Amino acid sequence: MPLPRLVPAALAASAILALTLTGCTNAAEETAKQTDGKTASTQTPDSIEKLSVDASAQKLLPADVVKRGTLRIATDPTYLPFEGYADDNKTFIGLDVDLADSVGQLLGLKVEFTPSGFDAIIPGLSSGKYDMSMSAFSVTDERKKNADFVVYHQSGSGLAVPTGNPDKLKMDAMSLCGRTIGAESGTTQGQEILPAFSEECTKAGKKAIDVKLFPGSDKAITALTSGRVEAVSSGATGLGYQAKITGAFELASGGDFAPKPTGLVLPKGSALTPAVTAAFEKLVTTKAYKQAFEKWGINESNYVTPAQVPVQ
Repeated sequence: MPLPRLVPAALAASAILALTLTGCTNAAEETAKQTDGKTASTQTPDSIEKLSVDASAQKLLPADVVKRGTLRIATDPTYLPFEGYADDNKTFIGLDVDLADSVGQLLGLKVEFTPSGFDAIIPGLSSGKYDMSMSAFSVTDERKKNADFVVYHQSGSGLAVPTGNPDKLKMDAMSLCGRTIGAESGTTQGQEILPAFSEECTKAGKKAIDVKLFPGSDKAITALTSGRVEAVSSGATGLGYQAKITGAFELASGGDFAPKPTGLVLPKGSALTPAVTAAFEKLVTTKAYKQAFEKWGINESNYVTPAQVPVQ
């Protein structure tokens, strides 16, 4: 089926979206240039209460991290409300940033975020380039083979569609057969869900889904608003937020598909995992945790309990 033609209003929406999602920047591969190769700063908003050091979590920290005094965190800053840039194109903002700042307070550490392409984060962790990552990673069995996870949020996948959803698409294999659907490289939607949907299509004698992968969620959404793809699959929380603030597209009805826990990522067997886990078990019981979710308009149904934080 031909892709929809882009009307002038969609052109304007696309331009607004690009500015909103990237803080007037290009996509993830350009972020290192924007900061001249340096780590960008973070800022804890006044609306989120400051936390005191949790001694029981702090004592679990490895000696080298205590000596360094910082947590080096990788993120792909193209995915608000989880992570993005403020208007200065240097300061990281988003739910993940606010939660990481709170964890730093509990552990008595400073927090340093470094931009990275999403699919390069886990390899970067494995090589020791970063201590951990907060970038809205879904916890999957495949990823658990190469990384440790600490859960702080839960959500499923959603489908971004043109306003009005003229083709009545939904997050269902038979609805998407023969369609051109975008996703971000390295995500569960691009690597697992859409390929599985496509296989269902061919088994049913229908056309396969033409899956187009992009280096950032912002580029995938821009492809939607410019008519190069018919829909985009990504995390439902992020898509819902972006749809609301931009008005450039909408989230297809039907709720979250296959909800999964979202977790921060550490190298497999990291000596930091016990301390970070203990800090998050404390954090999810505080006002700061709820305030961060409220600040970014994320429903309390996405909260987790202390018992859900550790990943086996």
